[in-house]
Amino acid sequence: MSRLLTFCLMVLTLVSCNQKGPKVPVYAWTGGPGDASDQELLAKFNDLKDKGVDGLMYSGGHDPETYKRVGALVKEAGMEFHTWIPTMVQGENPKIDQSLYAINGQGESALDKPAYVDHYKFLCPNKEGTYTFLADLYGSVADVKEVDGIHLDFIRFPDVILARGLWDKYGLVMDREYPEYDYCYCDKCTSDFKEQTGIAIKEVEDPSQVQEWKQFRYDLITNLVNRLSKVVHDKGKVINAAVFPGPSIAKKLVRQEWDQWDLDAIYPMNYNDFYLEGPAWVATMTKEEVAAVNGKKPIYSGLFICPKPKNKSNEKDPENHGLLPSEIGTAIRGSMENGASGICLFTPGRMTPEHWEAFEKAIYTDYSDKK
Repeated sequence: MSRLLTFCLMVLTLVSCNQKGPKVPVYAWTGGPGDASDQELLAKFNDLKDKGVDGLMYSGGHDPETYKRVGALVKEAGMEFHTWIPTMVQGENPKIDQSLYAINGQGESALDKPAYVDHYKFLCPNKEGTYTFLADLYGSVADVKEVDGIHLDFIRFPDVILARGLWDKYGLVMDREYPEYDYCYCDKCTSDFKEQTGIAIKEVEDPSQVQEWKQFRYDLITNLVNRLSKVVHDKGKVINAAVFPGPSIAKKLVRQEWDQWDLDAIYPMNYNDFYLEGPAWVATMTKEEVAAVNGKKPIYSGLFICPKPKNKSNEKDPENHGLLPSEIGTAIRGSMENGASGICLFTPGRMTPEHWEAFEKAIYTDYSDKK
């Protein structure tokens, strides 16, 4: 055998050994940059790319210059760059008039008395000033050439009912909709609803039983999303969003009828532990989500990772729960076999070496024949 032929055979053998086969598309929610240098950021991004992450949903505040800097480094590492910026949740800001914040069923402003936690300062989606502020914000970020897409988050009302796994944390029994968590009852919302339906919702004994009132709020969020979508698309960029599962759960808990949204992709937060469910539940939700959009939009299944697997059984806070290394493969398989286009990790910083090992095996598995 000639030396050339021997060399060629060796190369082919090495290539075949390094072929891992089809790969699951992977995105990840992360943020910064904090005080990290460009070198530190690039090392982090290269590491994520090497581990199989294809794109980042990056939270870096409102300044376009931050996204220009970070985006260039993400691109150098070979990943997509989407800016992860909260939508309806906005802290006090001189650009936001106090009249734009949502009002609950007890007449309290989300600015003065936010539900559950202090940062739940939600805007009203029915105010033109809200749209103007958000259109300017997302438009300015979408102008950054390094940005591939805008990723909406908190594009909803406050949780009128918390996920079951959070009840104990907040000392609540949320067996129905309570007025202090029910939004928005500002003068514009209630008057617009009355003009549209003839129903004076503040005079109704139990507004939760009025389906038209639910739909009115679904439509307020949908209309705002679709207007923002046009802003982003006009900049030549894509737009996507993190949403609650379903949309059956999303509609019930946070008024998101996201299957009606004009988005390029959907990232449902299929965080099974929040609903006191095991990892197999992710498959059930993914099946519903893919069906909800008739398979016409990519669904990227959001997976919540347990940061300290050995301590999970002793951890009282459900926000420190999540998928164990032994469960991540089940969640990825359940997502992909039920039609997901890929997955999204919350967050790579919570992944242990054991998670990464199980993750690598799962993302290099061919699920195409099981869909």
